[in-house]
Amino acid sequence: MFSNMATKRKHVVAATAEIIDNSTDLLKKDASNDVADGRDDEGFSDTTDSEESVYSGLEDEEDTSDEESEDESDEEEGSDGAESSEDVAEIPQNKTEITPTISAASTVEHLTETNEYEHDSSDEEDIRNTVGNIPMEWYREYPHIGYDILGRRLIKPKKGDELDEFLNKVDDPNYWRTVTNKLTGQNVVLSKEDLELINNIQRSRNPMGSETMFQPWIEYFTNETMIHPVTAHPAQKRSFIPSKWEKLKVGQMVHAIKMGWMKPPKVPDSDDEQEEPEEEQPTYFNIWKDDEEPEITKRYRQHIPAPKMPLPGHEESYNPPSEYLLTEEEERKWKEQEPEDRRLKFLPQKYSSLRLVPGYSKFIQERFERCLDLYLCPRQKKIRMNVNPEDLIPKLPKPKELQPFPTTQSMIYKGHEGIVRCISVEPSGQWLASGCDDTTVRLWEVATGRCMKTLHMGEKVKSLAWNPNPALCLVAVVLERSLVILNPGLGDKLMVSNTDIVISAFQPPNEESAGKKVPVDWEVCTGKDHQNGFRLRIKHPKEVSYVTWHGKGDYLATVMPKGDSMSVLIHQLSKRRSQNPFTKSKGLVQRVVFHPLRPYLFVATQRYVRVYNLLKQELTKKLMTNCKWVSSMAVHPGGDNVIVGSYDCRLSWFDLDLSTKPYNTLRHHKKAIRKVCYHRRYPLFASASDDGSVIVCHGMVYNDLLQNPLIVPVKVLKGHVTTGGLSVLDCEFHPTQPWVFSSGADATIRLYT
Repeated sequence: MFSNMATKRKHVVAATAEIIDNSTDLLKKDASNDVADGRDDEGFSDTTDSEESVYSGLEDEEDTSDEESEDESDEEEGSDGAESSEDVAEIPQNKTEITPTISAASTVEHLTETNEYEHDSSDEEDIRNTVGNIPMEWYREYPHIGYDILGRRLIKPKKGDELDEFLNKVDDPNYWRTVTNKLTGQNVVLSKEDLELINNIQRSRNPMGSETMFQPWIEYFTNETMIHPVTAHPAQKRSFIPSKWEKLKVGQMVHAIKMGWMKPPKVPDSDDEQEEPEEEQPTYFNIWKDDEEPEITKRYRQHIPAPKMPLPGHEESYNPPSEYLLTEEEERKWKEQEPEDRRLKFLPQKYSSLRLVPGYSKFIQERFERCLDLYLCPRQKKIRMNVNPEDLIPKLPKPKELQPFPTTQSMIYKGHEGIVRCISVEPSGQWLASGCDDTTVRLWEVATGRCMKTLHMGEKVKSLAWNPNPALCLVAVVLERSLVILNPGLGDKLMVSNTDIVISAFQPPNEESAGKKVPVDWEVCTGKDHQNGFRLRIKHPKEVSYVTWHGKGDYLATVMPKGDSMSVLIHQLSKRRSQNPFTKSKGLVQRVVFHPLRPYLFVATQRYVRVYNLLKQELTKKLMTNCKWVSSMAVHPGGDNVIVGSYDCRLSWFDLDLSTKPYNTLRHHKKAIRKVCYHRRYPLFASASDDGSVIVCHGMVYNDLLQNPLIVPVKVLKGHVTTGGLSVLDCEFHPTQPWVFSSGADATIRLYT
């Protein structure tokens, strides 16, 4: 057995020696061929580029070479192998293939000759492949490996077949240390330093060797105070993040190249054209002509040229026409003016010939000022947008497409002798009630303008409201400190009698509620007041300013601005009881409105509108009006939109589903807004102001929650006369027709249809 193994070893040693001899002959032949081809001793060609482009990339090169390990038994066979193993660089022991042993002198000589980085112009590798950080498997089936900056293909180096691979393995002594760059396809021979680095990593040592482990300490921070201290803080985070603006700029340039707006410079295709330089032609420039550079190139060029000086005119000629010469009076005025106010900076003069023209005395001064303008005047790019002003205005439909809405004044109701502060329309639209400072309440027939009744209240009427329940005929009237419930006795007699029956059917409860009693007194009117239509009187502790009904007609709310915690009181007509929904003061309350569908109460103070849930007894929303003083408020019949008028000429539209801030603010009025109102059926709303006008707007609310309301002013109605700084104080829509009523300080009520 041992004899057989010894025989095999002898054969292996003989074959190895034969392979070494053959490889030495091949190396000599290759060296002679290289010298004949014009290469230097190290195997590099004189020309840097060849037909087959060889490239280098930035990615780390992986070690793909097959390293061979020597058999331990070879050390026992001969001393040649031992000597070579001592001189040659240490070879990794994790490879399985066997490499022929070569002499130490030839190995070291070849290591010093094949240094691929000797001719590099910088420490980093030459960046030739510009495809970027992408998977190189994408180019596996293509003959090229990427593109250069001019868009030309980078052809891969030629690769041999398996036979060539085998021959290289046998003939090339550096095959075991040759790796392939995946990025470029280039074969790279590892140097001695690279092999040492790989061995250190495989053996879990310091990659740079033990010599660099103990470097001299650099004392960054010392106890000495320095004028400019050196800090060693870590790099900023922004240094690792790519620049967004550079990315956008590169994207714009790529788009311009794709569209053909920018073209790369022309480069000769072959080396012959490059070697034969063309004869330089003289270039001429027209300094007085505008720059012919394309606009797309100007956009990406950072340099901003200085503005050119204006061209000389006829007045600067040495022999100008007579009309350009100044008269004595004009010359005197020119001298009296300040230099910056003069139209011309010089006096035009006329000479018979060019020889007689003297030197220009202000030449140096003007050149100096021009240099100051070029040096001290900063130039900045300003993007000018050529936008048609009409395109910025939203496209609104024409008012003719939004009809019907009131357009003309049809009727004037006269009879009051003072300021008509409030009006209210009966639910069927047949009757109209009005309150005036002459202490009367007048009931009008809408169609004819006839005054049906005049009720003397004894005090100024501040507010009134018709009961919205069509089965009842009641009007709530606000006096100084009391609220009067009237039965005007108009319309169907059966409805009038049923209203009296409902009011008289009340029976006081045996036991009073244990809750806190509200200081409000309910009185039943009798005698002469009952004959005039007075039914109930609710006395309040302080002055009352406003009254409003609930949609079902059983509840009504009053506002006492100076009532503090009792500013808002809710009264129930059927049970004749009152309650205070708040325990604390909410501020100076201006208006109160019930939600048309839900148990919500809208309370408008001086600057805010609060929405309360009466069932849960909690605050639901708080609307920010952005107004100095709220004057009036109205709720859309759908309940999701609110308009608020103010004394500072603003009308704010709120979308409760959208935000607590105004969706839109209208500033059409020039003076204080006194009243705002919605129409019950049509998409209309109106606002009355002290400027003597009633503005009617189209306000369409869509069922689609994603579509915003459409607000379009359609008509400005005028007719009231301003008296004592007051004009239109109240406005109200007709319940069924697109009509609007308005009352003013001129003691009239006007109907617009």
